[in-house]
Amino acid sequence: MSAMSTRVTVLDLGLGNLHSVHQALLRVGAEPSITRDPSEVRGASRLVVPGQGAFREGSEALTGALGDALRDYLASERPYLGICLGMQLLFESSEEAPGHAGLGALAGTVRRFPHELRDVDGERLKVPHMTWSPITLARETPLLEEGGWYYFVHSYCCVPNDPAITVATADYGGAFCAAVQRGPLFACQFHPEKSQRRGAKLLESFLRWS
Repeated sequence: MSAMSTRVTVLDLGLGNLHSVHQALLRVGAEPSITRDPSEVRGASRLVVPGQGAFREGSEALTGALGDALRDYLASERPYLGICLGMQLLFESSEEAPGHAGLGALAGTVRRFPHELRDVDGERLKVPHMTWSPITLARETPLLEEGGWYYFVHSYCCVPNDPAITVATADYGGAFCAAVQRGPLFACQFHPEKSQRRGAKLLESFLRWS
């Protein structure tokens, strides 16, 4: 375990996997605090937004004061880590929930994997994409390793309007956006808390990141 100890706020959207993220942060020496309090979100020095579940429920969880607090935090340009749904909600919309808005912090949308998804040998691939996959870096970032394998569980993937914010891609019947970064905002489609050594290294690096 790292000797480093850093306070980090974890936003509870009521959508699962909080315990595993909390435990993963503890293992790398963080002092995580789970909250739904808008004032704590605004006052956070480092924020993690995890989530497993549907875009609609995430969108509804971020209406009102909590969503306003998260937008204020994002505008402040302090370190942000979005995981899975915590990445998708940064965008404007999702095919999963027409009419339900995301945060709009990043321009783009979230799209479902095609129903007829096949690998290079023509074999049909199952959706959701639920497995370990290697990533390819689109540009350097201190949070990821080229060729590292990370654990994914998702049926939808982000499509940024600006390809320059994509820092990593993975392949599942074709390349898709696996992680984005803009300033101190970083978000990934995979789950670092389930990605063993490389996931722990990402979390550890996030604690040092500014």
